[in-house]
Order: sequence, then structure tokens, then C-alpha cells
Amino acid sequence: MTIEHLVTHSGGFHADEVFSSVILTRLYPSAKLVRSRSAQWITAGPDRVIYDVGGAYDAAAGIFDHHQRGAPLRPDGQPYSSFGLIWHHFGRAYLEASNVPAEDIETLHASFDASFVLPIDQVDNGAVSLSDAGPLASMTLPGLIETLKPVFDSTDPAAEEVGFHLALSIARSFTEARVANSAAKCRAEAVVYQAILAAGSDRILELPMGMPFRPAIVKAGADHLLFVVHPRQQDWCVTGIRQTEDGYAQRADLPAAWAGLTGVALEQVCGVQGASFCHNARFIAAAATREAALAMARLAVDEALALQA
Repeated sequence: MTIEHLVTHSGGFHADEVFSSVILTRLYPSAKLVRSRSAQWITAGPDRVIYDVGGAYDAAAGIFDHHQRGAPLRPDGQPYSSFGLIWHHFGRAYLEASNVPAEDIETLHASFDASFVLPIDQVDNGAVSLSDAGPLASMTLPGLIETLKPVFDSTDPAAEEVGFHLALSIARSFTEARVANSAAKCRAEAVVYQAILAAGSDRILELPMGMPFRPAIVKAGADHLLFVVHPRQQDWCVTGIRQTEDGYAQRADLPAAWAGLTGVALEQVCGVQGASFCHNARFIAAAATREAALAMARLAVDEALALQA
């Protein structure tokens, strides 16, 4: 079967069919995207995928709507939007087309669904209100997509199509960036695991470059680690490890006496030549050389352990 048409509804657009279009246009780049409610287009056929319209969910027939009675639910009972349905059926192929390694596809498919697709499903079905985000409501991704709709009194007959394709372009950028970042975290996890093994019982984890490290540390159960040291473009970094993914509290803070100091002032206080910066919030510091960064990290570990004793 050759897919020649990707069919969604005309009129006002929402995040679910916009992001569904991102997935499908990547998989079927030569297919024509049709926005219509005409029966000739929203009737199943071997040459098309129909989504967010059509009044049925029938994957075998290529129809992925969620507005009808008996609409499809996730295994946990939460309702799908068209984006959830499209991701469920086409997401793995999208990740493969995005050059995600085969061994990471299932992990990324599940994490992207939970963190990116599900929230859009929830908003589209009214299970979550954008107003729950308070003053940030208009800054959420579904909210920003809504701002691209034409104004109510526009007389331009092409305004809706222009707005939809602008939204599609922006949504594509976010989707590709999110997938690329998720794939990078999988690559980083393997590097961090090896560094954890090399560190043994040491409280300091040394990495070959800056990268996401907390998920791998938590997954490995490396609760003894307190600080991470790695090179940057011009210097070396000493950073704490957050206690939780969303919080700011660290397993251990850098010494209070270093807070907000730079250059010679920091060198004098910590006694390390090459120490160059410590953030006032004491979660990150910098040094000119690897040796200086490790020396700062050792001092920070010693103080943290003394405070815990």
C-alpha cells in the first residue's frame, strides 16, 4: 500500500493533529497533506491515513479519530487524542527514521509518550486544563500552537492553511529536538555508567565532557557520589548532583565560603590555584585545569562529609 494522502480536518487546528502531522509527514514525505471534512477525503482508502477526523478508530483501515462514542482509551483508562493514536502506531517507525539506535527505540518511545504525547492528549480531551499552568498557560506548547490560528475577522481565505503549516513547521522543530535530546541522554547513560565503574567508591565522578548524568547515577544506585567534574570548552567544571529531577536541592553544596567568589578572591579562600568561579547558589564552580577542579571537588567532599558527621 502506497500512502499518497495524509488527511486531517479543515478549520481550526489544535496541537494533537499538528503533532500527528509531524510524525506522518516524516514517514510519508511524498504524501499530500489534505485538510478537509469532505466525505470523499475522510472515507477510508488504501492510499491514505486519516486522523483526528473520520468518526472511527480502525488502524487496519488507516483511520485514527478519537471524537466518536466508544473512543479509544490507553491501558490505564486515559483517553487518546489523535496524537496518542498516531504515536502508538507510528512512533517507533518515526524514531527509526530519526536514526535512533534500535536498542533505544522502545525506551524512547515510552518516555516520549509519557512526557510529550500524553500531556497533549490530556489537554485535547479536557482531562487537563491549560489554566492549571496558571500564568504560564499561554506559554505551554498547546497554548502556543493555539496562538498561530488566524484572528477571528481575518478575510484571507488562505489564513487557516498558512497558520496550520506555520504551526506544523514549529511543531516539527520541537519534536525533532526533543527526540534528539532523548537519544543523546541514552548515549550519555552508557558513558556515565562506565565512569561510575571507574570511580568505584570515590565521591567524585569524572566525565570526559559535559552531559546529562543524574538519570544514570540514580539508575546505577550510586548514592555515594556527591560531585561531578568534567571539562568545558575553556576550563573545567565542578557541579553538584540534584536530589530530585525537578528540584534544586543538591546532595551536597559547595562550601559556603566560596559562594559568589571569582578569580583571585576564590583562590585565596579555597587555597586552590586556578579556581576561577563559584556560583552564589553553590551548585557549580569552575577552574582553569583538571587538577584544580579535582582539588576543589575534594575540598567540597571533605566539608560536606564533615557537615554530615
